[in-house]
Amino acid sequence: MTPKTWFVTGASAGIGRLVTEQLLAAGHRVHATARRPETLAAHPNLTTAALDVTDTAALRTVVDRAFHDLGTIDVVFSNAGRGAVGAAEEMTDAAIAEQIALNLTAPIHLLRAALPHFRAQGGGRFIQTTTMGAHITTPGASLYHASKWGVEGFLESVIPEVAPFNVGITMVEPGVVRTTFGANLDVATPLPAYTDTVVGQLHRYLATTDSVTAAAPGDPTKVAAAIVASADTTPAPRRLVLGSDAHEAIRAALTARLTEIDATKETAAAADF
Repeated sequence: MTPKTWFVTGASAGIGRLVTEQLLAAGHRVHATARRPETLAAHPNLTTAALDVTDTAALRTVVDRAFHDLGTIDVVFSNAGRGAVGAAEEMTDAAIAEQIALNLTAPIHLLRAALPHFRAQGGGRFIQTTTMGAHITTPGASLYHASKWGVEGFLESVIPEVAPFNVGITMVEPGVVRTTFGANLDVATPLPAYTDTVVGQLHRYLATTDSVTAAAPGDPTKVAAAIVASADTTPAPRRLVLGSDAHEAIRAALTARLTEIDATKETAAAADF
């Protein structure tokens, strides 16, 4: 494996931290960013920067400085994010804005900031953590799904735009992985009207469990290793589905959607001139 230089967001915990540690162990250089990058152990091949990815001006500054200081960045791994839970009606305006800013707007601006540098150096790789939740939905996670479906729609459109510049984009779609993700959920204040609904059941579950990912099937070490390995795959895989639960759920959702669409064939044709 040829040593590469990576730029990683959300590097202080979960998949981002494991990817960073595996990269350093394999001899790669990493510029790791996080709100608390000081939690990462010092390493000769590691540079860090404090970054709130929702601060667009700071994001651009950190990206520009990293490319300038490191000379070349081969891979940008956009991993920062978290989930918001609650019925759509329960979500506050601030929670909605934060979820969209963190999971959708920030990756858009991160890619936009990296693209001029990628073009100037003759190419690069952009890897975005999404989720199986970019294809399926769960009641009580509408804003999370909106952000993940949105970022995939954005990247699907950009992939052919940047292909002529030798820039590859991969969307990583894990299932449920044993990380601290579940402990960092932004949970809305329950409304009594939803007590006897599926959202009420979700609130009660979250109130009585220490971790929603403790028994998850996904091995975070293997997920991180697959992400690292994907950077050496040419052409860049458009999607990297990780976890048997993710594969099963995504396939079922897409199959059901095709069945629904096929049933509208005659109605669709009837709308033509």
